[in-house]
Amino acid sequence: MSTIVDASHGLGKRVRAERTRRGWSLSELAEASGVSRAMISKVERGEASPTATVLGKLSAAFELSVSSLLEPAAPLPGEGSGPRRDADVPAWTDPDTGYLRRQVSTPMFPADVTEVLLPAGARVPYPAAAYAFIAQLLWVLDGELTLTDGPDTHVLAAGDTFELGAPLPRVFANETTAGCRYVAVVTRRAEP
Repeated sequence: MSTIVDASHGLGKRVRAERTRRGWSLSELAEASGVSRAMISKVERGEASPTATVLGKLSAAFELSVSSLLEPAAPLPGEGSGPRRDADVPAWTDPDTGYLRRQVSTPMFPADVTEVLLPAGARVPYPAAAYAFIAQLLWVLDGELTLTDGPDTHVLAAGDTFELGAPLPRVFANETTAGCRYVAVVTRRAEP
């Protein structure tokens, strides 16, 4: 599997563009997200790659999916003009855990389809607010995923699926000694 297109490359520009589009100062984004001004500034300048938790908090503040926040500003090669080759699929890696997200769908597709590789022993928490505006389905392809969904814990094996419900704090964990690979399909919830 190739991961040549680094989705974190334009992440700082995307965060700054979203903040500017809303007319928010660094302090306002820090307050809305719970992420420090210093970290947001480093991310925007490309001096730091956020962890999955920080990325989840920023996406929640912007009311965007994590995948939407990681989308490059410009179309990638092959988008909308035929097959999208493996080498053109953007990827982002959590600097703390090695958790890898590969954005399979393009921004033109009506759902975010993301392949996730969760290394052995990795644990990735996301705040409930990261799920407030989205509906999500998980499909485990290989290995075992332990999902803490609010107060409940579910162990999902290869072939298992899980539709996430109401926004809850969630932890995606791989408590085994082998890698876990799953697909996350995300859509925006219907507006009331």
